[in-house]
Amino acid sequence: MACDRQWGRWRGAVAALACAVVLSACATEPPRIPYTLQEQQLAQIPGFAGIRMWADDPNLISARAEAIGRFPGKSPVVLALSGGGPDGAFGAGLLSGWTARGDRPTFDIVTGASAGALMSPFAFLGSAYDDRMREVFANGEMANFLQFQGVSGLFGTGLFKTEPLKQLIARHVDENVLAAVAQEYRKGRRLFIVTTNLDAQRTAIWDMGRIASSGNPQALEMFRRVMEASASIPGVFSPVLIQAEAEGRHFAEMHVDGGITANVLVVPEAFLITNTNAMPRGIKPRIYVVINGKLGPNFEVVKPRTLQIAIRSFETSVRANTRNTLLASYEYVRRRGWNLRLAAMSDDYPEGPDHGFNADYMRALFDYGYQRGLKGPDWQGSPADQQTPQRVAAQ
Repeated sequence: MACDRQWGRWRGAVAALACAVVLSACATEPPRIPYTLQEQQLAQIPGFAGIRMWADDPNLISARAEAIGRFPGKSPVVLALSGGGPDGAFGAGLLSGWTARGDRPTFDIVTGASAGALMSPFAFLGSAYDDRMREVFANGEMANFLQFQGVSGLFGTGLFKTEPLKQLIARHVDENVLAAVAQEYRKGRRLFIVTTNLDAQRTAIWDMGRIASSGNPQALEMFRRVMEASASIPGVFSPVLIQAEAEGRHFAEMHVDGGITANVLVVPEAFLITNTNAMPRGIKPRIYVVINGKLGPNFEVVKPRTLQIAIRSFETSVRANTRNTLLASYEYVRRRGWNLRLAAMSDDYPEGPDHGFNADYMRALFDYGYQRGLKGPDWQGSPADQQTPQRVAAQ
């Protein structure tokens, strides 16, 4: 669930991670099956044809009609949910308050990264699932997320146990959720979750509706694993290994937090690079972007210590990358006359505690988001509006 300031809350964990790096030469890990760049480019997921796309793949452009869904005679409504760790409580609250207001639309396309991935199936399925978002982000279920693995964590692939994350997903994403996602997929609606393929350093876009409707007996497990991978902070939680095959060879890809490469997915990279239309001619979507965090800079006097400098640099990089992604997406959308609306936490919202997923902080943040949604989300017209807000009404 990577996003800027949550890293500041885990400074002790990152300090332990630094020790692990020093001691890693002594570690023994099960060997991975090596594979080549060509095999990576050809890789498919056994038993799940066509469930995964690459954000930078030019072939995504030619496949867009099938990939983005079917919207005859209408302009699709899109929701993009960013990462943010415990700040995901903001987006969950905003959507729930928007439901209570009575004018929340049905989203034809939903994308989620990291914390946004954890709420995206429920946002996709609609207001009937708002209670599940509240349970995940506002009822204290994440309070014990960070369970240190002990000495083994220092020499393994993650400092903290992955079981709490897996159990959270399993409690709330069951066969009924899978069936509901599959039903909406067959109507032409689309749910996408992003992960980062650490081997390839590429953003993977997973078609969750296609997984749900695949008929594969392992569909629920695959659905959950993609969500887990998107929320697995590298070094904090272990990466998720997803089995793949190419040219008759089987190997495992290493996937981590989607927020590392794409903290929010509005327009896939392939379309931004080529300036190609992501929608069929004449279709002008309404796009709502929810940033689970703050966009503006956060002043803090940095201690002159290596670890503090490294942490602060990472926070700054993620926040800057998020803004740059939004600015590029906004310019793409503006040129086409599409409608984009953006909501983020106010820059003056009080900072949270420095450790983990504090239940009181998340409840308060959920309530803050709820009130924002209830009164009518004060959408921004562009990412540049954050410092000198130019509020616009939702259309």
